[in-house]
Amino acid sequence: MRKLLLISSNTIHTYKYLQLVEDYFDEILLITDEKSSIYNYPTIELSFKLTVKNLVSTVKQIKKQIADFQPTVIHIHQANSYAFYALLASRKTSVPTILTAWGSDILVIPKNSFLLKKMVQFNLKNADFLTSDSTFMAAEMRKLAPSINEILIANFGIDVTPVNCAKEPIVYSNRLHKKLYRVDRIIEAFARFKQHKDRKDWRLVVAATGVETEALKEKASSLGMTDAVEFVGWIQKEDNEKWYSKAKIWVSIPESDATSISLLEAMACGSIPVVSDLPANREWIQSGVNGIVVEDLESDFISEALLINQEEAIELNKKRIEQDGTKEANREKFLKLYQSIIGQ
Repeated sequence: MRKLLLISSNTIHTYKYLQLVEDYFDEILLITDEKSSIYNYPTIELSFKLTVKNLVSTVKQIKKQIADFQPTVIHIHQANSYAFYALLASRKTSVPTILTAWGSDILVIPKNSFLLKKMVQFNLKNADFLTSDSTFMAAEMRKLAPSINEILIANFGIDVTPVNCAKEPIVYSNRLHKKLYRVDRIIEAFARFKQHKDRKDWRLVVAATGVETEALKEKASSLGMTDAVEFVGWIQKEDNEKWYSKAKIWVSIPESDATSISLLEAMACGSIPVVSDLPANREWIQSGVNGIVVEDLESDFISEALLINQEEAIELNKKRIEQDGTKEANREKFLKLYQSIIGQ
């Protein structure tokens, strides 16, 4: 019997991963910080905050769940406190452990303090198997822990259905309204884009929400862009696919990122990607060929997307997604890893 113990935070990415691999396992148990009100996987709630109390109580509870559930494999997502507590709890067991890095756990957390860096290094050194969604992040993992073995490169894949509709003069943004994602700089760039006389019909559609939503609306107003910028709020999958499919251009310029599922979705739906100059993005985008990599945030970078051969870029992106970005392609990679561990 194949039994998966998954340890991860209560986010949509966790459940997307479970949906990706659930058919391979006979039983699944999720340990997370909060039970989902949407998904119905068997769940144990524990606190993963870094405290002395949790160092004892959370580790003890994970040990108990390992003993009771007797998993075939333990798969931990994020090399942060989730991995730290889980790996401490599993140290004296014979259950193989997989650690999947997500991005900020490797690219941001180790820079926050000496102790956090040591925690991430401990996690990387003590997991039996490692996965990353980009070769860049895998390289950063090796910098933190040079002795680690092979790292599987795989993402969670996308499940997107492009809407059959004509492209419109739309620039689409759908990242969270947090400082990290610099949506304010997208609005500023769109104001520059609109200064061209032939752009009067173009509009910027801003999806998602966050702590900066009101400030972003004020930013659009202060730039005289109220009528040209549409805030559509938090949207469902079908509406997200609709905007990807309608938009000629998709923009995402975060300060830090691993492989963005949103980028893969935009590529699949034929929206030309305009992305920040990050190593993970350069693994997917060749600037000037199938998208734009923004090197100067003060430039008219949205206009650069119009200089690309649109049909060629769309075709290149769709082929790349079919090869490396679909759920099917990445499910196969993870299942091969499980099979190599479990032996069946």
